[in-house]
Amino acid sequence: MRHIAIVGSGPAGYYTAEAAGKQWGEDVRVDVFDCLPVPYGLIRTGVAPDHQSIKKVALRYEKTALTDNVRFVGNVNVGKDVSVAELQGLYDAVIFATGAPHDRELGLEGEDLANVFGSAAFVGWYNGHPQFAALEPELSGKHAVVVGMGNVALDVARILSKTEGEMEGSDIVAHALDALRNSNLESVTILGRRGPHQIMMTPKELGELMQLERASPYVDKSDLPPEDDDAILEPGLRKSVTLLRDFAAIPESIHGETPITIEFDFFANPNRFVGKEGKVTAVEVERTTIEKGRAVGTGETYQIPADLVVTCIGYRSSPIEGVPFDERAGRFANDDGRILPGLYCVGWAKRGPTGTIGTNRPDGYAVIELVAEDIGMGSRKRGRDGFDELAENRGLDIVTFRDWQKIEEAENAAARDGSPREKFVNIESMIATLR
Repeated sequence: MRHIAIVGSGPAGYYTAEAAGKQWGEDVRVDVFDCLPVPYGLIRTGVAPDHQSIKKVALRYEKTALTDNVRFVGNVNVGKDVSVAELQGLYDAVIFATGAPHDRELGLEGEDLANVFGSAAFVGWYNGHPQFAALEPELSGKHAVVVGMGNVALDVARILSKTEGEMEGSDIVAHALDALRNSNLESVTILGRRGPHQIMMTPKELGELMQLERASPYVDKSDLPPEDDDAILEPGLRKSVTLLRDFAAIPESIHGETPITIEFDFFANPNRFVGKEGKVTAVEVERTTIEKGRAVGTGETYQIPADLVVTCIGYRSSPIEGVPFDERAGRFANDDGRILPGLYCVGWAKRGPTGTIGTNRPDGYAVIELVAEDIGMGSRKRGRDGFDELAENRGLDIVTFRDWQKIEEAENAAARDGSPREKFVNIESMIATLR
């Protein structure tokens, strides 16, 4: 028998659990740990609440979670409730699938001003992550600035711009919907250090900006390269740039008819955040030019009004005591998934915050091949039985997958009209539902 511990119950964790079942069948026991009482990681708290079709991938993870050889161990903080060394003593392999839950910081002056947030925190706020539910961003101002040129920046800009009616069918949490309902925003500026040919935005997400009821996207035509230059782009990026050209062709009269303008400001590198009385009021940016694919400052600076700033520039994994960590890359130090004997990582914890949800599937299968090579027939370690004894001795309040289903049932029952669920936004409420 093989005993596997997976730390993290998001896509990478469950794809890895699925791969373990395919590799060994009944000859494996997999415990999937999570510090929250609820599974699915970024599917629950990272995917935009109005992208419900993407969240349906959780049904695949549920199928894995309900197999006899896989167990969800929620409400257990590895590194605090149980040490990594203790897990290594109980399991043949410990695999970190913890993702990258922390914002990468720009390191700029004024980053600590009120109403400046990283995307992990801001997205966590409107998705009901217990760590960020009490964020309380101030939305009474007229101008928001979103730093970044990826899909997360688009998600933030879109959520800030939607009407309450457009949020029907989403699972945005009530406190965020209430705050957005009373928003006074008139502009959302999306800042990018480089130009249209260097964006990381996909056509589907860009195209959604054309469907918004009270907002219209704006691109300055002078920021666009010659149209013939688009021919060298790969097809997906070419479609995205074509959409930017469509935005640039929107008549000025249309922008006058919509209460909110979503403006793309290319070749603009944030220099510092300007504040007054401790709250952000503007973003100072430096105009850039592209040299050999890199953004180079020109020395020209200007300020953009900003009553709210959300930086969407990437994420970092959480270091865990006793596990080598690559501070520069913001992920565990590893050799293609191997960290140390008996320690592995997968997904964003392995490669950093790159790729899609589906990218984690081959990643999970690949790490299980490494584990199979390393542990052979397994050992006499106690695995699940040993952990349960440890948990009982420490009084850990473990949440199982069946418990999670009761929490889910309660969330579904509490949903407002048109919404699939109303999430609990604190751990105490989740646990109280079970007791």
